[in-house]
Amino acid sequence: MAAEKESGSQAASIGTEHTLNGTTPETTDGVYQLWIDTSAMANGDTLEIRIKEKVRSSGTQRLVWLDTLAHTQDEPGWCSPALILLHGWDMTIKQTAGTGRTFEWSIRSA
Repeated sequence: MAAEKESGSQAASIGTEHTLNGTTPETTDGVYQLWIDTSAMANGDTLEIRIKEKVRSSGTQRLVWLDTLAHTQDEPGWCSPALILLHGWDMTIKQTAGTGRTFEWSIRSA
């Protein structure tokens, strides 16, 4: 059964990576998907969306998914693929250019 694990809005500061999940790193295992409303983006804006995870619980967190969005989005409803996450994961956004925007987001589980 699908459920929303966490949701909120994040005001992006240019050059700062913002963690969206509340616990860092998150260790609640499951299949998760990140949803972001990118309708606030304008020409000149760039947003990096990252998902990180540990391969083993005793390991080091590594980047497993990266998507970069630029400028006004024709389709402003963005979502990640569903990923099996277990050992210590984070979902982050980092606006690297433009004017700092506020992004609504939701982390959903299957």
